[in-house]
Order: sequence, then structure tokens, then C-alpha cells
Amino acid sequence: MWVSPKGVFQTPITPMTSDFQLDSATFEKLVDWHIRTGAVGLVWPYHKGESLNLTIEERKRFAETAIRVAAGRVPVVIHVSALAPADTLDLARHAQKIGATAIISITPYFWKPTAEAIIHHFVRLGTSIEIPFLAYNSPGYLDGVELNADITRTLIERLPNFVGCKEASFDSEKFIEITRVALSMRPTFAMMTGVEYLLPSVPLGGSGSYSSAGAICPGMVNALYAACANRDYERARALQYSVSRIWLMFRDQYPSSLKGGMAIMGRAVGPTRGPLPTASPERLAYLRSQLEDIAVFESEPTGW
Repeated sequence: MWVSPKGVFQTPITPMTSDFQLDSATFEKLVDWHIRTGAVGLVWPYHKGESLNLTIEERKRFAETAIRVAAGRVPVVIHVSALAPADTLDLARHAQKIGATAIISITPYFWKPTAEAIIHHFVRLGTSIEIPFLAYNSPGYLDGVELNADITRTLIERLPNFVGCKEASFDSEKFIEITRVALSMRPTFAMMTGVEYLLPSVPLGGSGSYSSAGAICPGMVNALYAACANRDYERARALQYSVSRIWLMFRDQYPSSLKGGMAIMGRAVGPTRGPLPTASPERLAYLRSQLEDIAVFESEPTGW
């Protein structure tokens, strides 16, 4: 059974051409860039990657690209969540077929299923494949639909390939309770914080994060994880404050602001597909001023 490496997984955005088609050449550069700048693994396509704006065939095509370009250098996890459960199962089986290291899926959304329905959905998904499976918990975005400690216990009991969770509730109590149950039952279980909050999570048993800010400042997020892992909490606190500020900056008008920030850093990735807006010139000017204030240009790589 695969055990997740500890550290910061990067979650590539989805580059677009000027006519809003997938930009394969830039995506290949981006995957390689994330690996060269220290990602311990990749996950695609999250909402940051405009997963809800992509067709199933587009998702399959870029999943194949990510795995081909990574070429075994780091694990590649494919996010398979879709509105229709049949599409989720299809994406999961495709991920296994093309050699993905694992899959990850969010709790069912749009509807508000019961705990029993969430368990049924995940068991159906986990038993449809043989590769490792991680759950994705984000109740703030899904109107309270969530994974909790009791659901986690049941899934570990029923799924030998249930190996981890992306916990994006931003709720310390939820993170602690899921972690407490999961690690007592499966010590190798990977508890990943949803984005950049490593200092509150790593000392509690967290394995790392699935980063958004890493598209802008991979050095900073990797240094933050290292400081937490090494118990250098004074340095970790300073880095956490900076990384949190960057995350909140890009969460506003997400992921349009993130694509704009990447362009500012010399890594243009094109517009955001509608109905999401592309970052305006005024937004770009604001982002540049904030990045200058945090001294990102002096410390982080620009260009490819």
C-alpha cells in the first residue's frame, strides 16, 4: 500500500489559451516546474484547476499529461469528483488505468446527503479501484456536507485502500478529531491540510498540505513545512503569517487571482474559463503591490 510522502503537494492550475481551450504545452511546463521547485507530489484538477469548468474528456486528457510529464519523479494523485457519481467512477477507473498513484474525491455535493449516503458513496468509489483513495473534506464550500470522525472510522474499517484525507474545514476541532481517530486505526494515514495552514496541523499529526500559494512561492511553503517538521516554531510562525497572507490574497476572486499572480511571476497561464472572470488590470496591480510588500520577488523563482 502506498504511503503518502510528507510535505507539500502542489496542485497545478489549468492553463488556457486566449480562446479558453486547454493549453497542453504550458501545462507540461507547469507540471515540470512544480516538480523542479520541490513538490513532493502533485494533485490535479482541484477547484483551483477549474475542475468544475472542464469536460470529462478534458480531465482525462490532462490527467494523462500530468502522469506522463511527472514520469515517476513524484506521486500523481487525480481528483475525480464530479457532479454525477457515474462520472466520478469513470474518472477513478481511468486514473487507475493510466497509472495514477492514487485518487482523491470530495464528499458528494449539490445535494445534502446523510452520513450513511456519504459512506455509501465513498465505499462504492473505493471498491471500484485497487489504487489508494483519499477523501476530501470541505464543508465550508459544500453547505455543511462533511466528513467527520465517525464517517472516517467506518471508511477505514471498510476500505483497506482508504489512506488519507484532505481536511479543508479550517476548523481545528474537526481536524483534531478526524486525525485522532484515523491515526489510532491506521498509523500511516495521511492527514493533509487543505491549503497553507501547516503550523496548526503538523504538530497534531498532519502530513503536510495541498498548496495553492505554492504556485507563487514554492520556496516559502516548503520552508514552512520544514520548519514545522523540525519544530523550529519561531521560524514557522513567521513563515505561516506570510503564507497565510498570500493565501487570503489569492482566495479572493479564486482562482482568477491566482492565475493573475502567476503571470506577475513570469509564468503566464492564460485566462480563466467562464463563468469565472479573468483578473482585471486593477486586480493585477493590487496583487503586484502586495507581493512586493511581502518581498516575494526577492525570494521566489520567476519565469519557468
